[in-house]
Amino acid sequence: MLEKIIHLDKELLVFLNGLGSDTFDGLWLIITKQVYWTPIFLVIFYLLQKKLGWKNFGYYILFTAVLILLCDQTANLFKNGFHRLRPCNDDELKGIIRIVKSSKSFSFFSGHATNSMATTVFAFMILKKYYKHSYLLFLFPLIFAYSRIYLGLHFPTDIVTGYVFGAFFGFICYKLYMKYILSH
Repeated sequence: MLEKIIHLDKELLVFLNGLGSDTFDGLWLIITKQVYWTPIFLVIFYLLQKKLGWKNFGYYILFTAVLILLCDQTANLFKNGFHRLRPCNDDELKGIIRIVKSSKSFSFFSGHATNSMATTVFAFMILKKYYKHSYLLFLFPLIFAYSRIYLGLHFPTDIVTGYVFGAFFGFICYKLYMKYILSH
């Protein structure tokens, strides 16, 4: 059963990665770096601060920092436990997929997917009662994590697993945050 899942995962990777072209490689290299998302993060921070006030926004930043630390450490724990090669380092795939970027670390599961989904769920849970279209925040983890497949750095199951962990951590963080600010 596990072999079949791995086989399907590789086939889906080959398909999704194969949708790329040299023309767009530079764009996806930009998309995969968090620093280039800073203007969007600043807009979200502005919207949060406007609704939460400075004190609760400060707590939001603190909770977000802990959330990212938890997500990073969990993803690294799994990567170092499973030792799954990244697609760019998998000899079976090297001649088949487009490798735009490489990395020596392990693949399962994606820290990018985990962090982006966790922080998005956390922000969404707060903003959804204030902004009708706050669901658009989920474009960030979708585009951001797809960049990892496009570049040849992650398998689809790395992304989906990261999403699941991230959504769980983001929701728990929101619950703890609300409990904390309501008690202070």
